[in-house]
Order: sequence, then structure tokens, then C-alpha cells
Amino acid sequence: MAIEVTYRRTSRLSMRIVKNGDVHVSAPVGLPRRMVEAFIEQHRDWIDKARKRTCEKHQKRAEFYSQLPLATKAQKVEAMTRLKTLVEPMVERHSKEMGVSPSMVCYKPTISRWGQCNVRTREICFSLYLLLLPEWCVEHVVVHELCHLLEPSHNGRFHALMDRYYPRWKEARKEMRLRTKAPREGADTIDA
Repeated sequence: MAIEVTYRRTSRLSMRIVKNGDVHVSAPVGLPRRMVEAFIEQHRDWIDKARKRTCEKHQKRAEFYSQLPLATKAQKVEAMTRLKTLVEPMVERHSKEMGVSPSMVCYKPTISRWGQCNVRTREICFSLYLLLLPEWCVEHVVVHELCHLLEPSHNGRFHALMDRYYPRWKEARKEMRLRTKAPREGADTIDA
């Protein structure tokens, strides 16, 4: 475990655990190093617990994604075929209802995002890992990406469009987060 201290224009000390389990500390410019070290020492228990939570969260996420093997070309082709069969009717139905049409729909084995919309080219891409979710959650992602063709950002207008075209979107988002992340117990950031 590495501890990285960064001095910034801030009024207080804060500490967070990053994805790899390292500890990042932000300290006010000019604060003596011994005070930063004392802060870290005072919160050793919190660091241990937060690092454990972070590790569990990443392990659960890895277990979730490993349910869909995509190591070979044949596995990827099979997954793409299954996902196209599921998604294309949804895209067609919701596109008509919303008055939009993507220029292209593609499928990739991405784990960082369920879907992605390039507003400029009107291309929408879906993660093959959507196959691990219930159909109603997949539909949420389809509507979400189509809404970006009407509103590029996640502002109030975007959320109003989601409410209109897929009222269960908040429930679906919650379900998707539950499946991919460990439950939270306490914060992964601490301030002094």
C-alpha cells in the first residue's frame, strides 16, 4: 500500500482510497508534514477497513463480469448475436417513439460503460456485458443512450426525457449497481 500526499489550496486534510488500494491524502499548502503523518496514523483503522471494502468491491465486480466468457472470437460472436437479438427490437421501438434514429449500433466487450452515444456521429455502442443483466435493465440502457440523441448531457432535461420514455430508469440503475458493486458500509473518503 502506497500513501501519496498532495498539497493543495484546501482548508482541511482529507484522505481517500483509490481503486488499487493506495491511500491519497490532500493537505493544505504549508501544513507541516508531521501533522499529515499524525492524521494518517489516527485513521489507520479507517484505512484498513476502507481498503478491505475497496478490495471486496473490485472482487465482486470481477466475479460479475467473469460470468460472461469473452476470451475467444467465437464467444464474442455468440454474445454479440445474442445481444443484437435482444437490443435491436428495443432500439427500433424506442427510436420510433422518441423520434430519433442512430446512424449505427455496435457492440463491444466494454466494462467501463454499459452504453455509449457519440452525439456528433449519432452512433450508439452497447456493452456485451449487458447480457448479464435482466432485460428491463438492458432496456433502460437502450433508452438512456437514445435520450442522448435528444440531450447530450445528464441535466434536468435529460432526466425528464428518461422519466417520460422509461419511468423505471432509477429502479433499473439501482439494480445494475447492486449487481456490479459490493454494498457500501461507510465512506471511502475521510476529512479532518
